[in-house]
Amino acid sequence: MSNINRVQLLGNLGASPELTHLDNGTPVAKMSIATNEEWTDKAGNKQQHVEWHRVTCWGKLAENCAKYLVKGRQVLVEGKIRTRRWEKDGKNVYATDIVATQIHFLGSGGSDSSLRPDPPLSDADYYGSERS
Repeated sequence: MSNINRVQLLGNLGASPELTHLDNGTPVAKMSIATNEEWTDKAGNKQQHVEWHRVTCWGKLAENCAKYLVKGRQVLVEGKIRTRRWEKDGKNVYATDIVATQIHFLGSGGSDSSLRPDPPLSDADYYGSERS
């Protein structure tokens, strides 16, 4: 039996994606996604918790995210959890990221929707070649 590392997040972008390129020209987009959890406590008061997730995507998917997504846009992210470790001031530091393999553009365009057109209708245009 093999292990599975898969995550799905439905949330809103905290900022427009930041697109950079590696030295070899590979596009990389980084963004933050907020997910909300709401419940009523025992006293009948509504409670809410917001969790922020760092998301990274590569290649054509990264380019399309940078082109079409803006702050506030709702997205469904599918990908893998990756934890990075490095040393800072003699102490281990950890960060957990989501490496996106698919991002579905949902909802309206977000707070700056008038600045960007809606994405193309073809799934192949969204995802590029890095599907798993």
